[in-house]
Amino acid sequence: MSTDKNTFKTINPATEETIATYNYASSDDAKKKVEDCHNAFLDWKLKPLEERAEILKSIGKTLEKHKESYAQLMTQEMGKLLSHSYQEIDLCISICEYTATEGLKQLQDQERSLFDGGKGTIHYSPIGVVYGIQPWNFPLYQPIRYSIASLMAGNGVLLKHAKNVTGCALKLKEIYEEAGLPKNLFQVLVINHSVSDDIIENQYVKGVTLTGSTPAGKHVAVKAAEVIKKTVLELGSNDAYIVLDDADISKAAKICANARIYNNGQTCIAAKRFIVVDSVYDEFKKEFVNIMQNMSYGDPTNNDNDLGPIARKDLREQLHNKVEESVENGAEILCGGKIPDTNGYYYPSTVLGNVTPGQPAYSQELFGPVASLIKAKDNTDAMRIANDSKFGLGGGIFSENEDKAMDLAKNYFDTGMIHINSYGLAYPNMPFGGVKNSGYGREHGGFGIKEFVNAKAITQA
Repeated sequence: MSTDKNTFKTINPATEETIATYNYASSDDAKKKVEDCHNAFLDWKLKPLEERAEILKSIGKTLEKHKESYAQLMTQEMGKLLSHSYQEIDLCISICEYTATEGLKQLQDQERSLFDGGKGTIHYSPIGVVYGIQPWNFPLYQPIRYSIASLMAGNGVLLKHAKNVTGCALKLKEIYEEAGLPKNLFQVLVINHSVSDDIIENQYVKGVTLTGSTPAGKHVAVKAAEVIKKTVLELGSNDAYIVLDDADISKAAKICANARIYNNGQTCIAAKRFIVVDSVYDEFKKEFVNIMQNMSYGDPTNNDNDLGPIARKDLREQLHNKVEESVENGAEILCGGKIPDTNGYYYPSTVLGNVTPGQPAYSQELFGPVASLIKAKDNTDAMRIANDSKFGLGGGIFSENEDKAMDLAKNYFDTGMIHINSYGLAYPNMPFGGVKNSGYGREHGGFGIKEFVNAKAITQA
């Protein structure tokens, strides 16, 4: 890290080498970009839906054109497996295509007959400039997720990305403009936190969306509320995956292991707590630990490795401290749990057993390839433990009785997204978001397109 507070470096977590050095923008420079974005919005909001949709499709095609270089950059900046970088770009291309098509349906005027015999029209009007504050774990997907929906709705977009993926943010702006998006309509703000608070208050900013930690979400929500601006928050979680007494244990163990280590375990909706009914606990534990302890870590560009590095050194230290604190409070290390003596911020796939209340592994989010194994008395107790969390983003249920699993998912599991006998990250045509301390608002599935619009009610006699 540079000693100059106005500059910072991006570091390759696999090699610990400096990638690039950047300067923070001044408050005045940031305000100018916001104003430029607003001015671009004034033209963009008048463009027909069909024209916006064509540019979104063009963005998808341009992402495909730059797929190799973007994938390499993502892996270099935050350490995800190169294969996962390719998958992330494919998902983003699908989001562009889906939003372009779905947006034409969602944003059409709606005609309604009024009770007094008059005519009513509902018109979805863009609200202005939307400010997005995004994390590093999915350097392309996170900004795509909110910006594509906002652009389709007719808004201007600002992006404050995590500083360790600044290169990815700037490259996205280049791709947007190469694809035909009007200049200045999408702006990248390389700013510190104090300037970010000023941006929330800026007169041209009409909405704020953040993906990040719960404390960050609270801070942004308060700042936005003080100036009466809507927010959408997607925050952390410690997702529970429940293995019931009638589950296919072999299948469950394989899916759970992959769900824990995907993206080097640094995913908000990764499987984190594995709640297993007592009657099948020992069988699951044996198979699950065997899979996890054989996960290899190393160079993320090598297809033979299962894990790349943790994105930053300080994040690895935070993860390891939570593991050690859990062990000090009664948890046991079933595999992994030690920082390797090697170059790069690697951390091995780890399983903690005897996880109980009072341990970070039980109640907090462990952002890395660390699994918390929790024993439940029976199926009812498993659901109780799953819901015993301040978070509620995602979760999973393993049972061969799909009707029972569906009933639990619909009526008892207190979380935003649930996978039955499977694991998934995000689907363009399904809503994405959580409840409780995992935030509010929805993205994808057509829902995100209307988060930042003014649903105007226009009536005629």
